[in-house]
Amino acid sequence: MGRLFREFSVCIGVAVLISGFISLTLTPMLASRFLRAPGQVRHGAGYRVVEGVFDGMVRFYGWTLRGVLKAKFLTMLVLVGVLVGTVYLFMIVPKGFIPSEDQGFVFAQIEAAEGISPQSMAAHQQEMATALQDDPNFEFFLTVTGMSGPGGVSSANKGIMFFRLKPRNQRPLSADQIVSMIYKKASNIAGIKVFPQNPAVIPTSPRSTMGQYQFTLLGSDTTQLFAYAQELEDRLKKQQGFVGVSSDLQIKNPQVSVDINRDLARSLGITAAQIESTLQLAYGSGQISTILAPQNQYQVILEAMPQYQFTTSDLSLLYVRSDTGKMVPLPTVANIKENYGPLSVNHTGQIPSVTLSYNLAPGMSLGESLKIVDDLGAKRPASVTISRQGAAQQFTGSQSDMMMLGAVTILVIYIVLGVLYESFIHPITILSALPFAGFGAVATLVIFNVELSLYAFVGIIMLIGLVKKNGIIMIDFALAVQREGKSPRDAMYQACLVRFRPITMTTLAALMAGLPIALGFGAGAESRRPLGLAVVGGLVFSQTLTLYATPVVYLVMERLRQKLGRRPKTALPAILLEEKTSHPD
Repeated sequence: MGRLFREFSVCIGVAVLISGFISLTLTPMLASRFLRAPGQVRHGAGYRVVEGVFDGMVRFYGWTLRGVLKAKFLTMLVLVGVLVGTVYLFMIVPKGFIPSEDQGFVFAQIEAAEGISPQSMAAHQQEMATALQDDPNFEFFLTVTGMSGPGGVSSANKGIMFFRLKPRNQRPLSADQIVSMIYKKASNIAGIKVFPQNPAVIPTSPRSTMGQYQFTLLGSDTTQLFAYAQELEDRLKKQQGFVGVSSDLQIKNPQVSVDINRDLARSLGITAAQIESTLQLAYGSGQISTILAPQNQYQVILEAMPQYQFTTSDLSLLYVRSDTGKMVPLPTVANIKENYGPLSVNHTGQIPSVTLSYNLAPGMSLGESLKIVDDLGAKRPASVTISRQGAAQQFTGSQSDMMMLGAVTILVIYIVLGVLYESFIHPITILSALPFAGFGAVATLVIFNVELSLYAFVGIIMLIGLVKKNGIIMIDFALAVQREGKSPRDAMYQACLVRFRPITMTTLAALMAGLPIALGFGAGAESRRPLGLAVVGGLVFSQTLTLYATPVVYLVMERLRQKLGRRPKTALPAILLEEKTSHPD
């Protein structure tokens, strides 16, 4: 979270400081040069039309505001209902970590049966490459057979393909849609399992896995660990929303055991080292000599012919030279058996472990998937523990961090406003607009089926700063009018009408700035769109309701202050603008 919020906070903080300096210096100077008295300025027809519409809005707002001020109890019930609804929406909204982004690149990891030969693996990958080579979304792609797994163990049954995509305006599908397309085409190829991925914007996985999200099972009892890992993998594959469930557990690798009859071999003048050397030279591609030419050197590699490297019966064709010079068949001095064993046993913190990975189908959020994993893992053996890894682990920590960040943000705003107004009550009035903003932001995410990700939460933090200024504009003006001797109701009513224009202007400016982001144009729009939706949705909803709720909260708080016997105080100087509208009462 720090890698994202640091850039956001520095950018916003510096921009606010600079704009504050300009507002106190350059703006007054420009106003003194450009502003004219009302009688000295002639406006066109367009201005008169806009002003007529705006005056109509002010009159309508004043008429409706009078009714709302008379129904303070009902307005407070609506405010409490919105607060409860905001909490409920935060609970049910799909939660994610970092949205996927079309970076013009995807990759697919390929897995075949354990023990497959390199030649057969290459043939399967070539079949997949043939199925994808005419796709119009790809600029080019690269296929590699054989991969190094955890611990540097080479796995002949694994491969990888890298796809370079055409520019977005030259291909019909997005990166996520291409991943789904690769899934469908690979399902028709027998003998391999393909796990395509759209790479994460910020890599968080500590190890290479087949899926974007991982969790690790740890246990000292490998028998229970391996059995439970296979059981949990099978259950996850049956869950809706889970795609490409895989495991790094490879314990069914075909292997050949050569058990040397040492007594018989010794009687024939053969040592175990000679048998091992024979196997190494036949199948290990060992260098036995170097041919020195005038200009080059040539390594002499000894190995069995390729046609003798495929079946266990080929081992019976090997002969071992004894000390007496006689050639002894390998089956004479060794028992050859076929069985199965682990290709590798992975460890996490020196404890045997199995890592399960998966991807998410469209419509499934990361938060929902982790809840399903927790529910399935609740009945695990006592010797097995579950630990989230990579993006899943970062997501778990970010959830609590985001809630704490939001609470600290509101607390800091309350303290700053309390210092400026020298009051414990007025900051609460200003912050009463936040539930409307939060409700609008989260409701917009739910309506557009967008997850509450880190970027969306950045938008909510920004929204808190944008929305609270409406309350500051109204409360500051109302306090100044109230000091002139008017009642709280009259002061608040006048503040709402006079400040309606700047509130509307600033809200529309912020709304227009966030609208292109919410519409999702340009490269990387997928990750920025949640931020824009949160800002636009919160502004639209809060702008409408806070114009009515904040005055009611102000009057309720003023009545509470009067009951407590405190005099109104304000530390913020306000310029009382000339009253343009008379009180209807």
